[in-house]
Amino acid sequence: MSGAWEAAHRPVAGVPRWAVRAVWLIQLSVLPSSLWRILVFTFHAPLWLGEVGNGDLPVWIPTELYVVLLSLVSEAFAFAAFGLVCRWGEVWPRWVPLLRGRTVRPVVAVVPAAAGAFVLTVMWTWTSGLALLGRNVQGAPQHDPGLTWETWQGTTMLLVYLPLLLWGPLLGALTVHYYRRRLAGPGQRELDRERPGPVSVGVGDAAAEGVCPFREAGESPAAAASRC
Repeated sequence: MSGAWEAAHRPVAGVPRWAVRAVWLIQLSVLPSSLWRILVFTFHAPLWLGEVGNGDLPVWIPTELYVVLLSLVSEAFAFAAFGLVCRWGEVWPRWVPLLRGRTVRPVVAVVPAAAGAFVLTVMWTWTSGLALLGRNVQGAPQHDPGLTWETWQGTTMLLVYLPLLLWGPLLGALTVHYYRRRLAGPGQRELDRERPGPVSVGVGDAAAEGVCPFREAGESPAAAASRC
């Protein structure tokens, strides 16, 4: 179990420290709201002054179950950011059928990550800004007692959702870094292969060429050859 955890979270060589901190910060930004939803809607903790109901959910989906599933999905999407810094984001894991062991093409990770970063940034900036202004997502004034700074319950709710503002920008920064790192890697390897390596000259070869391999500092090749 510990080996699987380490493999899923260990960054590959070359990933800077800021990227590792950013991916962990994404996890921490999503966790408070997930725990708050479960406490309020599943365990009915007294942390919310608004009405608790099914809303627009089908009657066959209990609110308690829906909130748990929603929180798990949110955490899964947040965890996916580790693929931008870990090996399983560059090589398909062995549990993926047909693709195991193959290289992950950068576009496969970059496109959904970039789209997610854009959607998350717009969505949470828009909803958080309106909530702080006392308006709903349509921009109309809202009078929900649960969405206010005037009570400790409302303040708690707003504070646990505010960290979600970091999710989109951090994911965007990690996506750009992943793209640049993946494209720079093969190019650098090509340059290394084309760059001539150091020439090793043996003593016998040097003597055959009339060159002394043991030269003193400042000594000319001719003087060294005569001495050898």
